[in-house]
Amino acid sequence: MTRPARLTPDLSRKREGDSQDKPVTLAVVIGAHGVAGEVRLKLFGEELESLKMHKAFNGGALTLSKVRGDNKGGAIACFAEVADRSAAEKLRGTALTVPRAALPPLEEGEYYHADLIGLPAVTDTGEPVGTIVAVENYGATDLVEIEKPDGKRFLVPMIPDAIPDWNLARAVISPAFVE
Repeated sequence: MTRPARLTPDLSRKREGDSQDKPVTLAVVIGAHGVAGEVRLKLFGEELESLKMHKAFNGGALTLSKVRGDNKGGAIACFAEVADRSAAEKLRGTALTVPRAALPPLEEGEYYHADLIGLPAVTDTGEPVGTIVAVENYGATDLVEIEKPDGKRFLVPMIPDAIPDWNLARAVISPAFVE
């Protein structure tokens, strides 16, 4: 959900069609846990607290009854609508979303991955590079995945040398990082 960065977005600029109601994925169900309807979750936020602050997910379709950490970086959750293991298994692969407006305000230098996805990427001279289609993190820093117009994709680290400027309208990619 949030990842530290040394870049400050210009939140006053919005992309056309952007909405504070855009769904943001906080976790995904990766399987059932036990026989009482609990599910195992992969968290996309930095900590369990980012999930606990919400009670309803997916437009109110799922109501969180309780949640706890699994001591592996994920969580075990119970939803009011899920009564047994069979129902829990049917949720495998379900993304848990909340509206963007329900998320807490960002500190300076932070961003939500959902705000980056869909941004056009350009060079410092304004030449189009492609579109940010994903944000990954393998431990060191966030990596934005950019899809070029020909469909080929490449990764760029979310660091000031590689992405010296960005806002909600576009991301500037240093030419040395363009493949």
